[in-house]
Amino acid sequence: MKKLLQDRIALVTGGAQGLGQAICQRLAAEGCRGVAVADRNEAAARETVAHLPAGLALRADVTDEAQVAEMVDRTVQKFGQLDIVVANAGILISGEISEFPADQWRQVLEVDLFGYFLTAKHAARVMKPQKRGVILQINSKSGKKGSYKNSAYAAAKFGGIGLTQSIALDLAEYGIRVNAVCPGNLLDSPLWVNSLYRQYAEKWGITEAEVRQRYMDQVPMKRSCTYEDVCHVVAFLASDQAAYMTGQAINVTGGQEMH
Repeated sequence: MKKLLQDRIALVTGGAQGLGQAICQRLAAEGCRGVAVADRNEAAARETVAHLPAGLALRADVTDEAQVAEMVDRTVQKFGQLDIVVANAGILISGEISEFPADQWRQVLEVDLFGYFLTAKHAARVMKPQKRGVILQINSKSGKKGSYKNSAYAAAKFGGIGLTQSIALDLAEYGIRVNAVCPGNLLDSPLWVNSLYRQYAEKWGITEAEVRQRYMDQVPMKRSCTYEDVCHVVAFLASDQAAYMTGQAINVTGGQEMH
């Protein structure tokens, strides 16, 4: 039986761990002939590739155009084509606006928005002559609604949706589809468990357990978003089943965000 993404070639930025790693594994499971795993942590990228049927580990900083161009070129050199690019690389630094260090605010936009632009730019360079391709951005519910003490991340993600819609218009005539996925809070992910609970507990003067409960209470379905929830939508959007969808930002939030 033919798989959903049979014989496709995919590239995932920030693919070495967490959600990015889960996306790489799902794309391979759906039939991708090769998956390039790009990350600043090359050792972790190699470890992820070791558990894929066919992969390529790449060291890449998405804020550096030369590295992004090389990342794309090496993928094509290895596999002969590029069908799916998932712009997953991102960082989150929180802070109240009057106290937010300007260099950290800019750093979030550099990775989360400018990095997405560079990734899409060089993916498009390869996909346009092919007359086909899919570009997906891992966005956030913070791309749809302002986020408390999180202005840099929300600004980058709001910008990401505008960028997604604009690139979709640029590339539609070439048969290239561009969409975004907007997950809710991945409350059991390493980012939350190892960093965000502590950050928010310190900023708000409450316990980490209280932070988790506060976020859980905001979700109508009363559970955390999971990697599997996100991967289901990524696989669908990357496939021909979504052939008439472009310029969309799809919520995966358990009802927390509905526009």
